[in-house]
Amino acid sequence: MKKTLIWIGALVVGAILGTLGFSWLNEVMNFVATVYTRLFQLLAVPTVVLAVITTFATFGSKGSGRIFGHTLTYTLLTTFAAAAVGAVLYVLVAPGNLPAEAISNGTQPSDISTQTSYLDHIISIIPNNIVKPFFDGNVLSLLMLAFAIGFGLSKLPETENKGAVVKFLLGLQELLFLLIRGLIWTLPLGIIAFAAQLSAQVSAGVIADSIGKYVLVVLGGNVIQFFIILPLFLLARGLNPLYVLSKMMPAVLMALFTKSSAATLPVTMNTAESRLGVSSKVARFVLPICTTINMKS
Repeated sequence: MKKTLIWIGALVVGAILGTLGFSWLNEVMNFVATVYTRLFQLLAVPTVVLAVITTFATFGSKGSGRIFGHTLTYTLLTTFAAAAVGAVLYVLVAPGNLPAEAISNGTQPSDISTQTSYLDHIISIIPNNIVKPFFDGNVLSLLMLAFAIGFGLSKLPETENKGAVVKFLLGLQELLFLLIRGLIWTLPLGIIAFAAQLSAQVSAGVIADSIGKYVLVVLGGNVIQFFIILPLFLLARGLNPLYVLSKMMPAVLMALFTKSSAATLPVTMNTAESRLGVSSKVARFVLPICTTINMKS
C-alpha cells in the first residue's frame, strides 16, 4: 500500500511539473524518461532468453510444452480481441487520411521493391551466428536459440556438467532480477519523468492536434481492452479484476508511460512475482513469451 501511494504521489508530481511549461525542465524529464526506458529495454532481452532456457531446463520439455500451449492460446485470443476492437473503432470513428504535414514530418514509406517477402523474413529469423542476434536485438532469433538450448538441456542426462550449466544460468537470472529490483526501487523518479513528459505533451496540444481521431481510436481501443476485454478473461478464470489491477499497478503505470512492452517486461515479471504471488517459474516463462508474441503481432 505504501509503495502504491508513493507511485501515485510521483504521478501527481510529474503531472504538475509537466504543466509548468519550462523548456529546461521538460528536457530534463525527457532525458530521465529516455534513460529509464533504455535501461528496462536493456534488461528485457536477457530476461526473455534466460527465462525460456531455465524454464525448459528445470520443467522439462513436457511440462514447458503444456504451459506454452496455454500461454499461446491466451495470447492469441487477447490479440485477436484487440484487433477486432481496433477494427470496429476504426470503422466507427473513420479517421480518414493523415494530413500532409503529419506525413512529411514522419518517415517516408520505403520503396515496394526494397520490401522483404515473408520467406525472407522467416529466413532472417533463423540465426547463422550465435552472437549476431544479441547485437541486432532480434528477439525472435533469440527466442529460437533459447528454445533450442533449453530443450537440449532438458534432454541431457542428469550429470555434474549439466547441473553446473543450469546452476550458472540460474545464477545469471538471479543477478538479472537483482538489477531489475534495484531499478524498480528507483522507479518513482522514472514515473515523475514519464508523467511530466506526457503532461507536457498534452499541454502543448500534441495529443489534441489534427490527428486527434487517430489518437481517439488508439486510446479508445486501449480503454476497451483494459477495462472490458481483459477483465472478462480474468472473470472467466475466476479471478477478481480489481484485485489483479491493484497488485499489478506498477506494471500498468510503466506500460502506460513507456508505451513499450519490452521496457515494461522486467517490471511486469517482478510485480507478478512479488505482489500477485505468481510462481517465479511460471512468470519468468509465460510473460516473456506473451511479450514477444505481442511485439511481433
